[in-house]
Amino acid sequence: MSDTTKIAASSVSTGNIHIDPTGFVKLGTQLPTLANVLAQAIKELGLALSKTQQRTLLLYLDQLLLWNKAYNLTAITDPVEALIKHVIDCLAIITHLPPGSLLDIGTGAGLPAVIIAICQPERSCTALDSNQKKIRFIKQISSELGLSNVQPIASRIEAHKASYDVVTSRAFASLIDFVDSAQPRLADGGYLCAMKGKAPSDEELQALDDNWQIKTIKLNVPRLHDSRHLIELSHKNV
Repeated sequence: MSDTTKIAASSVSTGNIHIDPTGFVKLGTQLPTLANVLAQAIKELGLALSKTQQRTLLLYLDQLLLWNKAYNLTAITDPVEALIKHVIDCLAIITHLPPGSLLDIGTGAGLPAVIIAICQPERSCTALDSNQKKIRFIKQISSELGLSNVQPIASRIEAHKASYDVVTSRAFASLIDFVDSAQPRLADGGYLCAMKGKAPSDEELQALDDNWQIKTIKLNVPRLHDSRHLIELSHKNV
């Protein structure tokens, strides 16, 4: 039995989460399974999300898969896998984020910017990417989901001039590259928050140690067996 089948069997048997299927296109008969997987992950992560927010997260997933081919949004096409590796993966950082305005660099399909915006409607989230098609998708989905706190911007980071309390990204392979690109956009007293798979190497940390206070947070992402970390950096007081 595959992992997806196991999840489906265990989730359907609980039968305790109901999501109105109106408006869903791609999730179809998998919606009850996905709703239960999401609800359990939210509980494990200690998040307080309303049923409306949970439905909005699933609607985002539905639209992500629906428009994937047109906008080239993700290589993952299985709904359960996409829920875990995209939505739940981003949910795992929510409780660790400092407060304030947020910029997500290289946001792609809006990960994590749109997920954060759904979970924290009081936070202003700017989703930045140089790919015009992906920004058009975020504009479309933000409008459809009523996310007034999302500002999608098609631009390279070098051309963007505003400052933010928090700067996030999933897109950078190198922590040093992320810091170099993100620090000009950081407000005084702000934080850089890099989503990473493996923890940074000692070499990367040493290269940043003179100027940055670095906190490595090991994330436990429900149903995901891969390594995940959030690296939080703030300027050292000089």
